[in-house]
Amino acid sequence: MKTFVALILLGILIKSSTSILRTSSSQVPNFPEFVSVGVLNGLEILHCDSEIRRTEPKQEWMKRVTEDDPNFWYWTTRLCVDSVQTGKENIEKVKRRFNQTEGVHMWQWMFGCDWDDETDDITVYLQYAFDGEDFIYLNLSTESWVVVKPEALITKEKWVKSGAIQLAKQYIHKVCTVGLKNYVRYGEKTLKRTELPLVALLQKSSSAPVTCHATGFYPDTARLFWTKDGHEVLEDVDPGEILPNGDGTFQTSVSLDLSSVPSKDWDRHHCVFQLFGDKNKHVTRLDQSKIRTNGERGSHNLTQNDKCKNPPTSIITAVVVVGLIIIIIAAYLPLYRFLFLHLSHS
Repeated sequence: MKTFVALILLGILIKSSTSILRTSSSQVPNFPEFVSVGVLNGLEILHCDSEIRRTEPKQEWMKRVTEDDPNFWYWTTRLCVDSVQTGKENIEKVKRRFNQTEGVHMWQWMFGCDWDDETDDITVYLQYAFDGEDFIYLNLSTESWVVVKPEALITKEKWVKSGAIQLAKQYIHKVCTVGLKNYVRYGEKTLKRTELPLVALLQKSSSAPVTCHATGFYPDTARLFWTKDGHEVLEDVDPGEILPNGDGTFQTSVSLDLSSVPSKDWDRHHCVFQLFGDKNKHVTRLDQSKIRTNGERGSHNLTQNDKCKNPPTSIITAVVVVGLIIIIIAAYLPLYRFLFLHLSHS
């Protein structure tokens, strides 16, 4: 199972992943008590929280949703507002289960689909987590709730008695197929685009690992790795996560410990960026004169204003990466309310 984080951004080539993540929190400073985020192929497209109390589009093209459902924003806002109070109740129940009534805590619910545009297969998931760790999840293959934490046994018993699985299956399969083409059509240009990154070599000090940092790429299905004499380096490397930039592009990094490598052999190393499905590799040689540091290489010193910009480089992707964000429309409101509100009661 997946481990939860505040925002989960997923996606692989051809098989596109989409999800909605709801987070209820307690005693977290400067953070709303409830947040609901909709993600499509790594892009946040919907947002609602307990402070703004309305669902807002995060991509301009998502405003077109009313072409097919004029009441879309009304229903999603209503559901978000309903979930604020439900989230408060749920997190208090779970805190008591764990005997952790004080301190910072989070209760999270995630639902999504992976869709393969070659086979048309759809894989879905529905899971819950407490403080970033899996709590209970639905296994559709066996049609059963899988308990991860002993504290979730009570939850499972309640849901088995309520017949929740059949309603969940009905909702999941309908929503994961209905509306798919419409949402893809809205964001077609964005979803089909491919952007290459700006790559920089960074080092905190002369004895620190060298970090290769790539920013401004899309989609988030990419690899960044080190090679030596054309062969991938697997030891003394520390890969980073792929993270969103906030402008619809992504960044990542990978560090290489060169403490045991003679200085004369550094230029045998290269940092390689490659998008999945793209045969082209974008290679940056480890040139010591091009490394940016905190004060030991003169003209290449880092400053607070030294920001990597996304280059205006774009190519047409060979594979259309598409997916369906799990967004409710009025036709499925009863099922959605059951999953979001009744099912979330633990």
